[in-house]
Amino acid sequence: MSVLVYTESWNNVFRKNTYETVSYAKTISNELSEELYAISFGEVDRLELEKLSTYGVTKVYSFTKINKGDSQTVTSIIENEFSDSKLFIFSNTYTSKMITSRLSIRLKAALITNVVSTVNSIDPLTVKRQSFSSKAIEKVTAKTNKVILSIAPNSYQLIENKSNIEIKIFDIEKGSDLNILSQENNTDKISLSEAEIIVSAGRGLKGPENWGMIEELASLLNAATACSKPVSDIGWRPHSEHVGQTGKAVSPNLYIAIGISGAIQHLAGVNSSKNIVVINTDSEAPFFKAANYGVVGDAFEVIPKMIEEIKKSSL
Repeated sequence: MSVLVYTESWNNVFRKNTYETVSYAKTISNELSEELYAISFGEVDRLELEKLSTYGVTKVYSFTKINKGDSQTVTSIIENEFSDSKLFIFSNTYTSKMITSRLSIRLKAALITNVVSTVNSIDPLTVKRQSFSSKAIEKVTAKTNKVILSIAPNSYQLIENKSNIEIKIFDIEKGSDLNILSQENNTDKISLSEAEIIVSAGRGLKGPENWGMIEELASLLNAATACSKPVSDIGWRPHSEHVGQTGKAVSPNLYIAIGISGAIQHLAGVNSSKNIVVINTDSEAPFFKAANYGVVGDAFEVIPKMIEEIKKSSL
């Protein structure tokens, strides 16, 4: 038996959440005294595959001809070729959700999502997960022989654990009736799901023409940019930046909310943030109740001052 970890890549390079998930999986495989194997779909640079050994993977199976977006085929391959594994570990992403739900049914495996802690006990397997829109932490015990875990992004630090690695490349071409009609190229922007710092803004900015200072602040902090639902709905910012219950859920180390009142739907997407800073002219804005730090002030005065001070400190 081995512990199997699912890897995610973009532009032939593994994403940060992959290394977090591998680090987490290595901790468990050590507890179980089992080997840690990884599985990859689509083209990935060989150096990236080799890099998995830095975090303890001893064998990686790379299916280069399988479209990683074809969740039906990916699920079938894992089910048919790796069913001897008892523990499957994923990062909690949109891609993995399409796979883990199917795999759970086919393997009769417990599925525990949004995991935020290392294993509390191995037998039976017990972990902590986020629940109720990340407002609560619950302890969950699996009662099945096979278990699938999906790890919340930014919830586990990278831990190097060097090992020798064997790389197996499979060129099989197999697919479902699913066709990818178009694919949006990744930009140089930092992914919201992986960002350690996020600068987010709402209608308090009064218009899309005022987003320049948000972009500048984010650039200085090496942060991702985000927005509230109303902002994306009226077309000020792309929907891909929408954070909230109906948008993306994020868990950065620092979330800066500028001109956002803090509706419950928005809070549901940011509750996992380790630190929240709120900047708003309304001292009664609901967001202040969820904030670690708050500034009651005009964003058009506060943000330029922040930018000025950050530039001074970097000189």
